[in-house]
Amino acid sequence: MILMKDSSTVNKKGISRTQLKVVVAACFGTFLEWYDFLTFASLASYFSVLFFPPDNPTAALLASLATFGVGMLVRPLGAVVFGSLGDKYGRRPIFITTIFLMGVTTFGVGLLPTYANAGVLAPALLLMLRLLQGFAVGGEIGGAAVYLTEHAPDNQRGFYTSVLQLMGPLGIIASTVQVVLLQYWLSDTEFREWGWRVPFLLSIVLLLISLKSRVNMIESPVFNQLRENNDLAKAPLRECLKDKRTLGRMALLFFCISAGGSLLFFSSQVYTNVYLKSVVKLEPQLASTLVMVSTIALFPLTVLFGWLSDRVGRRPVLLAGLLLGAISILPIFHGLLNFGNPALAQFNSKIEVRLSGENCNYNPFVKPRNDCERNQEWLIRQGVVYSIAETKENTNQVVIKSKIIVEGFNPDELKRSLKIVNWPDKADVNQANLPAVVALLLILVIALALITGPQTAVLAELFPARTRYTAAALPHNLSAGWIGGMSPFMVTLIGTRMGDASSGIWYPAGLLYLAFVVGLVFLPETCNRPLEH
Repeated sequence: MILMKDSSTVNKKGISRTQLKVVVAACFGTFLEWYDFLTFASLASYFSVLFFPPDNPTAALLASLATFGVGMLVRPLGAVVFGSLGDKYGRRPIFITTIFLMGVTTFGVGLLPTYANAGVLAPALLLMLRLLQGFAVGGEIGGAAVYLTEHAPDNQRGFYTSVLQLMGPLGIIASTVQVVLLQYWLSDTEFREWGWRVPFLLSIVLLLISLKSRVNMIESPVFNQLRENNDLAKAPLRECLKDKRTLGRMALLFFCISAGGSLLFFSSQVYTNVYLKSVVKLEPQLASTLVMVSTIALFPLTVLFGWLSDRVGRRPVLLAGLLLGAISILPIFHGLLNFGNPALAQFNSKIEVRLSGENCNYNPFVKPRNDCERNQEWLIRQGVVYSIAETKENTNQVVIKSKIIVEGFNPDELKRSLKIVNWPDKADVNQANLPAVVALLLILVIALALITGPQTAVLAELFPARTRYTAAALPHNLSAGWIGGMSPFMVTLIGTRMGDASSGIWYPAGLLYLAFVVGLVFLPETCNRPLEH
């Protein structure tokens, strides 16, 4: 093995100057990837208005979230292409390629025309750039974990590599701070007209800095050893699929570690922001600030649990995070509504709202076909929980508290009727318990940190060196894209169809329980496993 440190450059913690440079280069590039990728999520509620037809706000929001999810769905393709190239030709050239592609496409988003200016061409171009972003991220995430772990001191891999997981939260904070400041400095009209473009256009500066740092990166010592021994894989993906042990661990990564981490990441860092704005009805700037405050806690917690996994093992730390997330996520989202907008929570618990009519089958992807579906759409947008009573009679009405009846679809009359029974149309910050909201967000952050702390090291430790990039990147990106990336969309869709936004949280809760059971049965201990084999 080629060692990348010597006694003259090793500090007191056993980490060489070369290794520190590797951390900086890998992490800065990954930060740019996440900053670019998650700026879109921070602006999802605005993109629903800017890039999609304005006549159906609920469908527009879902379309915006789906466009975000599409970028996640294409990640596995990037993982296959760039992962195979990374196992055959080295980690360094792949990292330079992926960061360039990500930076250019993100800058392009800032130049796009809106729906008002270009019609359907606007969402089509946005979708194309989002696909390219996802393709680039697929080559980055997983590969960066392998590269950094192969440089790490053997007995400090959890601690050393945990910093890579901080780049996601750091990217969120950077993009969120920009959005909050722009919303503070600009009027709502100015922000919608041009202010939203600023974070995307500024990414070109970050791209230039990141390219410089990555050009100066050195190759992985493990890969160099494989190359010197002529032991490089000629067809990495084929080798992964033929090796039963590798294939089994790829399945474990997909269903357990990556699924749990991505579900908690998008629940705590992405969907909470959407939920606080669109369901709890908090002001957008306040909602973003609350999520950002909880996100800051991820920094020390992730490093702490990475360090802890070096002491007690990866398995117990990962299982603790999965279990905490599974049992807490549903009550946490109920609590966010109860503490963030107690008046609305009380209204939904005490006031019965029932729809009756024929064919009350609201579909957020098409225009409502009758008055009952129009009432469904309107009530969902107001945060009102309702039940449906199907009837064969050609009668469409909304019955409020078994006394007030609104015939057909009459939004003005519905609003007046709901006001009579004390319906709050937005959250009152004076009634909200904001410290309790932050505390609930912190519980999700703790669960997430328990997984992300040791996750980077585990991605590399599970697999043999010659196919490690492909074996780690493919299932990780499949899980993050298909399970985690689509979770905000699935939660929103399920809540819309059920008439209660909180019911959608059963989606991540159920999958987290599954991930815990799979981990409890199959997850091996990988701490201190040799990486050269």
